[in-house]
Amino acid sequence: MHCEIVNYTDQWQMIKDSALFTIHKENGKYPTSKWKRDILIAEHSPIRSGRLIINIYDIPSFVVTHLIRHHIGIEKFVATFRSDRFDSETVPDRNTLQNMRIDVNFQALISISRKRCCNGASKETIVVWNMILSEIAKYEPELYSVCVRECIYRGFCSEMYQCKQKYSESNDYKIKLSAYRNKAN
Repeated sequence: MHCEIVNYTDQWQMIKDSALFTIHKENGKYPTSKWKRDILIAEHSPIRSGRLIINIYDIPSFVVTHLIRHHIGIEKFVATFRSDRFDSETVPDRNTLQNMRIDVNFQALISISRKRCCNGASKETIVVWNMILSEIAKYEPELYSVCVRECIYRGFCSEMYQCKQKYSESNDYKIKLSAYRNKAN
């Protein structure tokens, strides 16, 4: 199981210029790391202009199913199991390894992380999503820093069925929540 970013372009100047345009200003200087984190935390619309294309290899079919549930700001391309295009002697099942490509904007990465980093997600899905986020961190550290689970994002667990670990009551939660909030200030 692995992933790779196959299309990356630094789009921060365009994102900043779009943000400035909305307040009747001309193009500005390249944004600082703090400015990037601030606009990502605020989730203003220009962040939807930032995007990545990521290939994900050898993940269980049921994890692909979890990821394709997300539909806003993400386009998915999943390798087929059609018998006339898939050469295999075994019948695919929920654990059959699959490849997937996602074309995803920055806003969608934040939104998907809220659900797929949560302890309520399947362990396998958490592993895959964290693998994707680790790859993103190499290119977009500010984006990586705001891709957090729901309870950190909101400041409390909003799930109908809280995780068995009661993560939102743990010391680790308090530390990560504080770090996330400090990035917002």
